[in-house]
Amino acid sequence: MPRSGPLALLHTSSVHVPVFDALRDEAHQGLELRHLVAEELLARARSEGPDAVADAVRALLDQAVAQGARAVLCTCSTIGAVAERTAVGVPVLRVDRPMAAAAVAMGPRVVVLAALESTLGPTVALVEEEARSAGRPVDVRTVSAEGAWALFEAGDTDGYVRAVAAAADAVTDADAIVLAQASMAAAQRLTATSTPVLSSPRPGLAAGAEAVWGGRSAAAAHAE
Repeated sequence: MPRSGPLALLHTSSVHVPVFDALRDEAHQGLELRHLVAEELLARARSEGPDAVADAVRALLDQAVAQGARAVLCTCSTIGAVAERTAVGVPVLRVDRPMAAAAVAMGPRVVVLAALESTLGPTVALVEEEARSAGRPVDVRTVSAEGAWALFEAGDTDGYVRAVAAAADAVTDADAIVLAQASMAAAQRLTATSTPVLSSPRPGLAAGAEAVWGGRSAAAAHAE
């Protein structure tokens, strides 16, 4: 077994747990995941702003490190920036950063699509940050998937992803469409648009695995 410790994942919804477990089993076998679910963080961040949960996020990150995590991946876009800037002695990553970098590389016209209003601002800021870092121009627009979040909260996952896919298909004049929430990823396979539609879980988990294994493959980690 690899000597590396686990990757902790900070979620604000339990629906992410099986999604990331499946991605691990598919592409990062041997990577140990530890899931921390704190749904109350999203509710508070929506009502009071992301900075209001900074102390709670730090406490959870400290807990993850105390339990042996080699890195932490925050899967919530609303609080991702808060988590990322919290220094706890191990890498703290936001799941949507690799997706944002990929979107910027595809062209300047980036549409950020979200079902939750509180996600739009942080994701736009991230895309603009990645564009500055890459020295590329970017024109970011936002689109809300109207009514989709109510379906998610009601437990209608199929209706939720269909609503997201429909909103993506209605986008015009874009070089890339960013699905701002990890929960939206399943909508990718339902879209009919010719514009690239990007989601965060797969590239985000890959970044987390690299942070834990230091760029080694699963096979190399197991061989140690």
